Amino acid sequence: MRIELATSPGSPERPNEDWVSVALPASGQGGTVVALDGVTPPSGDAGCVHGVPWFTARLGGALVELSGSRRDLTLRETLAESIRRTADAHRDMCDLSHVRTPQATVVLARWGGPEEEVEYLVLSDSTLLLESPEGTVGAVLDDRLDRLPREALRTHASADALRNAEGGFFTAAADPSVALRAVAGSVPRERVRALAALTDGASRWVDMFAEGDWGDCVALLREQGAQGLIDRVRDLETAAKARTAVLRWKLHDDASAVFAEL
Repeated sequence: MRIELATSPGSPERPNEDWVSVALPASGQGGTVVALDGVTPPSGDAGCVHGVPWFTARLGGALVELSGSRRDLTLRETLAESIRRTADAHRDMCDLSHVRTPQATVVLARWGGPEEEVEYLVLSDSTLLLESPEGTVGAVLDDRLDRLPREALRTHASADALRNAEGGFFTAAADPSVALRAVAGSVPRERVRALAALTDGASRWVDMFAEGDWGDCVALLREQGAQGLIDRVRDLETAAKARTAVLRWKLHDDASAVFAEL
């Protein structure tokens, strides 16, 4: 088994709001991958005194613990309980009903021995890639955010109206029931040769810069590793900035990648 992970902040002046981890049992059978992308709120009150990095660390820690120690729980149940634990840690001092309370996208994958399954869960716009033994790569995506008209997200107020709301998009925040909104499923362990978890700062290589498809992305991860993918993205971002004086997107985003050959 080969596993690599890397993460890079979008700016040295801001803390990295991504959180990634891998857990492997002492038996050597199976493992868990967790990748969170914290949602950066606009400046102003968000109802919480802790901030996004605190939230992603708490939520990520709970996800790693429960996905590894409570294999009787489904991944949706694992996410719901992890959200509940994190909310309980600050509900007495923070306004968790605030629409911008700290929140994150989620990728969660768990696998067991050769006769078991690879379980997966994706919530919001991070990406999970599953490679078959034949080399075919499938992407597990929650595309609700992408399906929204760009004008619907043009202002902070319009985006807030769609955040964790019917007809909008969903993230892990303070409501455990959001776990029911996640894209979740499983495939036989024997049908997965490798998997990759990418926050949207790393998936830019495919979905923003169109340097290749998801299969090409897995090939790049296999050849150059998780940091190699992030370095490629940073080069593309810098080149895009050099070509135009005004960008319609943030120059550098927090970027994280996990690649696991099972």
